Amino acid sequence: MKKQSLLVIYLLLYTLVCAQNGDRWSIQEDGSIQWIIEKSDTPHYDHLEMSGQMLSVVLRYGVDKEGAFHLNRSLVFPMLRMKPNKTQNNLKQRFDISIPALITVEDKSLTNEKVKDISFDGTMRVESSFSYISGRNLVSDGISMTRQLYPSVLSPFYCEEYALENRIDKPVSIRIPEWKIAYSTPDSAGVYGAYSVEALLSKKGTFVLKPGEKLEFYALFSGRKINESPYLSANIGAEKEARKKLLKQWSNNLVLSTPDPVLNSMFAFAKIRGAESIYRTKGGLMHGPGGESYYAAIWANDQAEYINPFFPYLGYEIANESALNSFRHFARFMNPDYKPIPSSIISEGVGTWHGAKDRGDGAMIAYGAARYALARGNKAEAMELWPLIEWCLEFCHRKLTPSGVVASDSDELENRFPAGDANLTTSSLYYDALHSAVLLGKELGISASRLKAYNQQAKALERAIEAHFGYEIEGFHSYRYYEGNEILRSWICMPLTVGIHTRAKGTVEALFSPRLWTDNGLLTQAGTETFWDRSTLYALRGSIAAGEVTQGINFLKKYSRKRLLGDHVPYAIEAWPEGEQRHLSAESGLYCRIYTEGLFGIRPTGLRKFDMTPRLPQDWNYMNLENIRAHENNYSIFVNRLNDDLLEVTITKNNGQPVIKKRIKDGEKISVHL
Repeated sequence: MKKQSLLVIYLLLYTLVCAQNGDRWSIQEDGSIQWIIEKSDTPHYDHLEMSGQMLSVVLRYGVDKEGAFHLNRSLVFPMLRMKPNKTQNNLKQRFDISIPALITVEDKSLTNEKVKDISFDGTMRVESSFSYISGRNLVSDGISMTRQLYPSVLSPFYCEEYALENRIDKPVSIRIPEWKIAYSTPDSAGVYGAYSVEALLSKKGTFVLKPGEKLEFYALFSGRKINESPYLSANIGAEKEARKKLLKQWSNNLVLSTPDPVLNSMFAFAKIRGAESIYRTKGGLMHGPGGESYYAAIWANDQAEYINPFFPYLGYEIANESALNSFRHFARFMNPDYKPIPSSIISEGVGTWHGAKDRGDGAMIAYGAARYALARGNKAEAMELWPLIEWCLEFCHRKLTPSGVVASDSDELENRFPAGDANLTTSSLYYDALHSAVLLGKELGISASRLKAYNQQAKALERAIEAHFGYEIEGFHSYRYYEGNEILRSWICMPLTVGIHTRAKGTVEALFSPRLWTDNGLLTQAGTETFWDRSTLYALRGSIAAGEVTQGINFLKKYSRKRLLGDHVPYAIEAWPEGEQRHLSAESGLYCRIYTEGLFGIRPTGLRKFDMTPRLPQDWNYMNLENIRAHENNYSIFVNRLNDDLLEVTITKNNGQPVIKKRIKDGEKISVHL
């Protein structure tokens, strides 16, 4: 009884805080988020993406000023390729269809929908009531409806479950039509011939519901090659269970626990979006950014740099397979002349994109492959990846300018903003890759002379970064992004993420100044309106890792609350105004790395080793990261505050075996060997 009372008090206090912060959504006890519809909240419309291994769906949904639900489904079938077989040319189809509008009650249409609430936990659930005319009388709220929306895990279809309940004290007659529609493409338009996109209802006929009785049916939206059998039905219980099982797996691995429920919840959701966007292509498993544009393809930034180094911690083997597969694809393009590896390998692995020329892709791949191999802890995989890492390091070394930094044609923003002939991001990534290569090479028995050369190159590069990019810019002791740059840029955060803290204080002050920080995170360039979440996520990680914890955590809280509980939820986004703030997947991996590499300060140093510099905020008594799956182990980290300056760090394997229990000063680094 006491625990229940405390929980009620906690939820009341939490609800009050949400109201004070102007949140639209709130976190529920089961881990979902919920929007309880008030008339003052409407009209409001939003969009989010969900993915399975064979399709993705973007739901454009909302509630109008009268309280009715609206839904437009955008289905993407990544492996149904269209001609010409370029990045964005996969089969797409939008369905702006109201299923409730097809149904009649007592021979009349359902009317006056009132949405009670919408909740999301990796599936969307909508609770509504409808009125209808019976004879000459309006029966208000006589029918309740529950919708549950989610993609299939393994098949190319998307499901909508409907449950109608009779809420009055006499039987009602409900009629569901036979309904099926299909769209087909010309045989000449598809790489694999003609395709069909279909939608149907699972039930038809007249049904009499007694008081309190429910009628359940589902809508199925699917895509296929024209010569394949249509999806006329599905085991809907098994489909939902498979989705729920996967969500539970992600929820139970790499569990963040802090005194801040918003951060805990945002981290849990980021795992979903980061892990679900993996497609089973003819070129193997490929993680894709999504956003109705980027599927069945890989990029040197999104996959190699952003999310692959995160996947070993999550313990989702499909994700680790996709990471290894992406590096194998990049390795196909190594060449003796050291011509650049393509920025993107597209169309299930059969094509390439290199439209912005060399974006620093070699540095991105070396950085990501080395970090992935160290965190993964699999020696056979590491040996396989070593030639790719070595090739990319040599490519970067050959691109050094007379100033000692790495030249590139552009950066990951692909000429949307100027990047000069050599930019801070590329050199920072190359610097980190050199360090990782030294650590990995020791594990693999690489010659001491080779590793010594890498170490010397890293030291020289650190000096060159300071000399070439170090700058007094707009009054801040920080960095210019490229030679000639006089305006603050968000990517000045990059040295902080790779352990270069020479200008940490001035850089953090610049990042969180009004010149760059907004309610939506960092502006890409001061004085503009454009923001890309990826640089914000790097900046938050780097600021905390550099020891600027108070500012970093305060801005992390603001950012997380906005993205999780505001008007566009519940994930990190790509950009604005470009892309309508799409929920691209790799950004969610970057969000999780704020915690693994920022707050917990984890830096892999070997196949079974890592350094750790926990950054526990002063007003927190603890933070835990449980069921970590990196280094081919399953372990948990517990950090507790003993006093203002002293922490206790406990690491245990999940079989109960203790690894370390140590008292350290706040900001002290410890080395861990599993």
